[in-house]
Amino acid sequence: MTDIPIPRLVYKIIPDAPPSPLPHSLPLSALDAKDGFIHLSDASQVPKTADLFFSEYHKVWLLQLDTEVVRKEGGYFLWAENLPGCVHLYGKEKATWDGARLGEGTIRDSRVFTKLEAETWADSMKESGLGWLLDQCTTKLFCRVFGRLIIDS
Repeated sequence: MTDIPIPRLVYKIIPDAPPSPLPHSLPLSALDAKDGFIHLSDASQVPKTADLFFSEYHKVWLLQLDTEVVRKEGGYFLWAENLPGCVHLYGKEKATWDGARLGEGTIRDSRVFTKLEAETWADSMKESGLGWLLDQCTTKLFCRVFGRLIIDS
């Protein structure tokens, strides 16, 4: 996926409500701290990631991260190799967190999602995420594909 640009909006799934107001930097998850980068998903990957890692939860929060703001602070994004839709956020220099943060100014919006016990996150987010759980790449691709179909017909 390295030839596909990182979308303007990417998402962090968290099991608890973010504090209000948002601090400058939220604490890292144990997994992010261990791996040395922040695990994120593009809009298409969010339900799959939620099903893989948050299936036991009935409520999760999605943090909508503005990649342009993070890049201005020095953070950089890479697609996870062989994991379509998975994005990693790194600091300015290897092994530093400088520029790689989630918090006030970098988080554009947040939303709580809930699911019934028998539901998957993919089922739950199918309708409830429409209009909010989108990224610019998805929108551009949709416009390119469907615009071409309309023009060609």
